[in-house]
Amino acid sequence: MCEPIWPRGTDPKIAPAPQAVARALPSGYDRSRPDPARGLLSRRRSTATEGESDARSSRRPPKPEGLYLVNITGARFARGSFREVVPVHRLAYSFGWDDSDVVPPGSSLVEIDLIEQPDGTLVRLTHSGLPNAEQCAGHAEGWAHYLDRLSEVAAGRDPGPDPWHGRTG
Repeated sequence: MCEPIWPRGTDPKIAPAPQAVARALPSGYDRSRPDPARGLLSRRRSTATEGESDARSSRRPPKPEGLYLVNITGARFARGSFREVVPVHRLAYSFGWDDSDVVPPGSSLVEIDLIEQPDGTLVRLTHSGLPNAEQCAGHAEGWAHYLDRLSEVAAGRDPGPDPWHGRTG
């Protein structure tokens, strides 16, 4: 086990209000937007829950114990279940990779808190329960990459094609 990935000294701050940041998060975190996370992860992604089509599930808001399946890079799927959902403020969900013995689905916990501040939104992200330092480092790199993209989407900008598209590790 290792320490949570975030906070690492200082939490990332994103300029827009929490509502704009929430709309940019995957899986319908903000219930007011039917097409969440356009462009955040990659141009080709799936947010289907088991047994549902991509189109139907991408419009459904998350609910505690609801399942999710996200195609992170176009080549790798994360799976888990929502643990806590407080729209525009907090999202907690179990996390793991399909076909992984090291970080299997549901084996770790991601917690995202959006805290409104006068100059933007403080994003407090904690990813705990990873099995070793190598996994912590790899996931920290991934979160840093996607938090940068989140910042662009939340500000209303297109982050462009994901350079990690097709990456498997």
